[in-house]
Amino acid sequence: MRAVDEALATPVRLTQYAHGGGCACKIPPGELEEIVAGLTHAPPSARHASRLVVGMETGDDAAVVALPGPGPGGTAVVVTADFFTPVVDDPYDWGRIAAANALSDVYAMGGQPVVAVNLLAWPREVLPFELAREVLRGGLDIASEAGCHMGGGHSVDDVEPKYGMAVTGIADPARLLRNDTGAPGTPLSLSKPLGLGVLNNRHKATGERFEQAVSTMVALNRGAAEAAVGAGATCATDVTGFGLLGHLYKMARASGVTAVIDAAAVPYLDGARAAVRDGYVSGGTRRNLEWVAPHCDFGDADEETRLLLADAQTSGGLLIAGEIPGAPVVGELVARREDTLVIRG
Repeated sequence: MRAVDEALATPVRLTQYAHGGGCACKIPPGELEEIVAGLTHAPPSARHASRLVVGMETGDDAAVVALPGPGPGGTAVVVTADFFTPVVDDPYDWGRIAAANALSDVYAMGGQPVVAVNLLAWPREVLPFELAREVLRGGLDIASEAGCHMGGGHSVDDVEPKYGMAVTGIADPARLLRNDTGAPGTPLSLSKPLGLGVLNNRHKATGERFEQAVSTMVALNRGAAEAAVGAGATCATDVTGFGLLGHLYKMARASGVTAVIDAAAVPYLDGARAAVRDGYVSGGTRRNLEWVAPHCDFGDADEETRLLLADAQTSGGLLIAGEIPGAPVVGELVARREDTLVIRG
C-alpha cells in the first residue's frame, strides 16, 4: 500500500496531460455528420427475430434493439459507449464523472443500465497506475450506485489518459425516450443547470476546484429518466458535448418542429457567467455555436448567453419534451418555422 499512498500523496494535475477535457473533446457535430453520412445499417437476415429500433439516423443517445419475449412488447436492449480525457484533476472524481456520463445515455433513452465494461487508455510510462486504479474505483462506485454490474473492460497504452464505459441496458420498447418524437405544444424541461464546460475549462487553466460542478456531473440522471417515463414523455436527450443548443437542434430537426428557448428560464451554475466573461470558453463550445447559428434566431440574446447555451457540457442533464418534478421548464416545441431554434428573453 505504500506505493499507492505515495502516488496519491503527490499532486498530479491530470487535466494537464490531455489537449482538452471531457465532452468538449468531441469531434465537432458538423464534421461528425459528414463522416457517418451514408454509413447505413445492413438489415440482418430473416432468421433474426430482433430489429434495430434506434440506429444512426437521428444521432440519438444510444442504439436500441428490440428482442422478442414474454409480454406484448418484448424487451429493448440499449447499448452505448462514452469515454473522454480528464475533465478534473482528481482521479476518483474523474472516474465518477465519466461513469455517470456513460450511464446517462441509457437513461436518456428511458432505459435502466444493467452491465458496463471499462474503457481505459493510460500513458503507463508517464502516470502511475495507482492513479488509474482511483479512476476505475470512481467508475465502479457510480455503477454500483446505479445498480449496474461492472464486468471488466479493455485497456490500452496511450499518450493521453482516457476513461469511460460501454454500457448495456434494457427498456420497455413501448416507452422509449427518443429524440425524434417531439410534438408541437410540448414544454421543454432541463434537469441540470448549464455552465459545466466553462467551469471545467477554468479548472483546467487555473487549478481552481468547483464543487458545484463536480456534484452536478457525478449525479445520475436516473430520477429524471424515471420521472419522464412515468409522466408519459416520449422525447428526450441528454445535454453533453454539443451543448444545449446543439442537442436541442438535433431533437427539433429529427422531430420536424421548432424549439423555442426562454433564455431567462435556463438555470446556470454559480460562477458560470463569470467564467465566460473571464474568457474560459472551450473551442468545442465555439464550434457548437457556429454549427447551430445558421438555424437559429437568437433574438436579443447577447454573446455571453449564446455561449452558455452552446457550452459543451460533461455529464449534463436530460432535456425532456414534457414536465417533470424538479426540472425547470426552459421552453417549448412549436410547429415548424423557418428557424429550427428560437431564443427569447
